[in-house]
Amino acid sequence: MIFLTQQDGQGLIEYALILVLVSLTVLLILAVLGPQVGNMYSQVTSALGGIT
Repeated sequence: MIFLTQQDGQGLIEYALILVLVSLTVLLILAVLGPQVGNMYSQVTSALGGIT
């Protein structure tokens, strides 16, 4: 039973590391593409601004 507890903890740490890597990847993608997406939304907002 002691071995099962250690393996369960190891699996939990592995899942946590995968979660950290995925979240860092998402943050990196948002940091790179964020200004482009913001610019696109600004263009759409200004285009729709005349339609009221």
